[in-house]
Amino acid sequence: MDYLTHDERDPNPWLALYLDDSIPINSATKRALMRDNSSKSVRYLLPIIEVWSKITMFFIHVFKYFVPRGLNSSRVLHQILAWGLKNFVSPDANLLIFRHFHVGTEILQFIAGNVQGVALAGNPLKPKDFDSIKEDLFLKHDLNLYNFVINLNRQLKEKGLTIRPPEKLDLSMITEDQFDHIVFPNRWTNVLDLRSAIELFTPFYQLFLTANDFVRASNSLQLDETIAIYTSQILGTPAHLGLVNNKHPMVPETTYSAAYRLVLHGLAAETLHEILVKMKLSKQSDGIITPH
Repeated sequence: MDYLTHDERDPNPWLALYLDDSIPINSATKRALMRDNSSKSVRYLLPIIEVWSKITMFFIHVFKYFVPRGLNSSRVLHQILAWGLKNFVSPDANLLIFRHFHVGTEILQFIAGNVQGVALAGNPLKPKDFDSIKEDLFLKHDLNLYNFVINLNRQLKEKGLTIRPPEKLDLSMITEDQFDHIVFPNRWTNVLDLRSAIELFTPFYQLFLTANDFVRASNSLQLDETIAIYTSQILGTPAHLGLVNNKHPMVPETTYSAAYRLVLHGLAAETLHEILVKMKLSKQSDGIITPH
């Protein structure tokens, strides 16, 4: 985006948000997100795909009620997702999707590494190509989150511990990856924006997963608040909680809003991760920690 093209009589809203630094976010992510928001796909395809997605999800919901075990195949689902992302999703949207797994993994590793007295064996997910998606990547992402919350709190309760600021903050797992090492396809078919892609893939997610898996995946989005609270207890400050939009996990939302909330989930993870990146860079410049 070129600020020199600014027209005061017709200001570009995405340029305004791109230049604004009030919300902490990785520069490559921000650039990709603003380009994604201003794409023709958002303007012309998203409204149609949203309507199709909701109608399709309704009929799949009815089908699953009568045939709950029908067409359940995570393997087929992830093959469809890998094929769809590679052939129809824009480079910007693919960057945002791939980054999310890396960012989410590092946030969980940060919490696990800074809660004293617990030992958590994680399942890091850092895909490097589309073949990585075929290994049940999206399903494992949701399972990781719930298993992390369960195992963490089980150990805290068994050992009578609470989450508190550690004596020495460990930021060694936080990286500044800009994803310039992955070149995403940019053929004429790679046009779908992030929300259109999610809306398009959500019915397939619902169709090929069990009802429990699909509902759990949808409800996991509201754990953004839970993860943010863990982080605030470690850092000793609640400042970043104001950046969380998916809240109140004990009051689940309908699955029909999952696509939009998934984008908010990605944004929450990116902003929290950027806060940790800036903390690491600040400590490095002060000579408190050495680069990892």
